[in-house]
Amino acid sequence: MKYLLDTVILLWSVNEPEKLNDRALQVLQNGREELFLSAASAWEIAIKSAVGRLKLPDSPESFVPSRMARLGLRPLHITHSHALNTSVLPPHHQDPFDRVLISQAILEDMVLMTTDHEFSKYPVQTLWCAK
Repeated sequence: MKYLLDTVILLWSVNEPEKLNDRALQVLQNGREELFLSAASAWEIAIKSAVGRLKLPDSPESFVPSRMARLGLRPLHITHSHALNTSVLPPHHQDPFDRVLISQAILEDMVLMTTDHEFSKYPVQTLWCAK
C-alpha cells in the first residue's frame, strides 16, 4: 500500500510521536509500506519556517531531507496534473498545500495519513493518525 504523509504527520513523527496513534506508528515503522512525502509539504515547511510560524532544529534544507531519510520516505513531486486537479475539488478546504496533497493522493491512489477532519469530505482514502 502507498501512503502519503500530511505535513503534520512528518512533524509529529520526528518531534512528537506520542501524538500519533498505534496504527499510524505501525505504518511508519513496519518497513513494508511505501511512504511518500510531497514536495508540497517541503514547500509548506519552508514557508512556515521562514515566516516564524514553525520552529525547526535546523534549516528546512537540512531538516526535510534528513527526516525523509530517517523515515524511509520517498519524494512525491508536484505535477501539472496534481495542480490542475485541485480546480475540480469542492471548496471544503482552502489551504492550498492540503488541496495539493488531496489531489495527489486521489490521482496516485494513495492513502493520505492525516489529522485533519476536513479531508474526510473529499473522495480520498485517509488514515486517521491522531490519538
